[in-house]
Amino acid sequence: MELKIQALHFDATEKLQAFVEKKMQRFARRNAEVSKAEFTLRVVKPETSLNKKVSLNVFVPGDTLHAEKTCDTFEEGVAQVVEAVERALEKRKEKHR
Repeated sequence: MELKIQALHFDATEKLQAFVEKKMQRFARRNAEVSKAEFTLRVVKPETSLNKKVSLNVFVPGDTLHAEKTCDTFEEGVAQVVEAVERALEKRKEKHR
């Protein structure tokens, strides 16, 4: 699986990148059909709470799944978007059965 991490309006730390990679490795093991994933991490307004916006595009054969969340921390946002895409993949699998 190909993974792309894009940080807008800030520099992502190695720790944050490692966290994203770890989450996606577990996700990829459970969902072998995923070919590519693109994370976009962005700081919306630095002076407010809930200012970390995380979006995830996952490419599967014949479809693209998208999830977007706004949270206090990037780690929380990454966990939520991965969970949302997992639910969408489960629904997609049930629909195809």
